Amino acid sequence: MKTVICLSLLSIAGAVCAADTMPRDRLNLTAGASVEVTRDVLGIAFSTTKEGGDAASVQAQLKQALDTALAEARKIAKPGQVEVQTGNFSLYPRYAPKGGINGWQGTAELLVEGKDAAAIAQLTGRISSMSIARVGYSLSKDQREKVEAEVVVQAIARYKARAADYAKQFGYNGYSIGEVSVSSSEPGNMPMAAPQMRFKGMAASADEALPVEAGKATVSVTVSGSVLMTAR
Repeated sequence: MKTVICLSLLSIAGAVCAADTMPRDRLNLTAGASVEVTRDVLGIAFSTTKEGGDAASVQAQLKQALDTALAEARKIAKPGQVEVQTGNFSLYPRYAPKGGINGWQGTAELLVEGKDAAAIAQLTGRISSMSIARVGYSLSKDQREKVEAEVVVQAIARYKARAADYAKQFGYNGYSIGEVSVSSSEPGNMPMAAPQMRFKGMAASADEALPVEAGKATVSVTVSGSVLMTAR
């Protein structure tokens, strides 16, 4: 019993000593900054759905529609400006109410994305074998990194200014930086539903470009951590 009591007392004494050594002039802070920037990448997904009684026939129809759309899209493809790639290509059976396969259905998709929004918008009027499934704007990696570098400077400056101001209000003459973390937010894509509804299921007109508007994205940076207030 005595041994247990002694160990308990030692544990309590150790906890008190550890508490005494913790910094008492530490201040936890968070500061942030954000900037709005125009989204500079337009992305359009074209798709088509085919169905029939024979799987090979449906697959051939999908391939033909995709090949035709690809031929038009490749005419405007340009590294760094317009990127073209195939998307989902699927074929699956269609079942009768009483069971058993009574046909086949498939879907093919073509994705076009890039900074040349005018060329991509014009492309929608030249692709007739597929319809528009999705449209959206996003922020390119190089643009995001450029803006983020500027916002980081602002966020750190605000963090330091707030640390100096708070230290002064608490009666200290200065501060020293402790542990700090810097985090940024990823702007999401901006979907555009109205153009999709307007064009879906319609035959494209050769001289009709898709009406698009880029909109804004917000790049945010947050600085959080602690400072040690010094020299009362």
